[in-house]
Amino acid sequence: LHIRYVLNLLHETRKHLKQLPNINHVSTCYSEEVTVCGDLHGQLDDLFLIFYKNGLPSPSKSYVFNGDFVDRGKQSLEILIILFAFLLIYPKEVHLNRGNHEDHMVNLRYGFTKEVMQKYKTHGKKVLRMFQNVF
Repeated sequence: LHIRYVLNLLHETRKHLKQLPNINHVSTCYSEEVTVCGDLHGQLDDLFLIFYKNGLPSPSKSYVFNGDFVDRGKQSLEILIILFAFLLIYPKEVHLNRGNHEDHMVNLRYGFTKEVMQKYKTHGKKVLRMFQNVF
């Protein structure tokens, strides 16, 4: 995704997350079930499998993602772009909790920093700074 769109998505995501309380309550009043996911660790195929089996987020399909979106796998960046886009489209149905891998020091050790720098060579530091700000 072009750098301009990534930075815009990160800016809008940060703005949205800043408005949220530290604790969110998720109810099954509107949708009959809530899908809870955790530890994607950069495995985009896992996210696609979850969406294939359970359906995409929508007003009738709520999701809670319990962090550890990044590191270890090769497509952490793509996972975050998809999750942040769904968060902005369906803010009442998509909930993102921060995991221990959404941390600068952990990202340095387990690969997210390297992934961002490889995919956005000249703008890598700026993109990484924005991701850390969102985290």
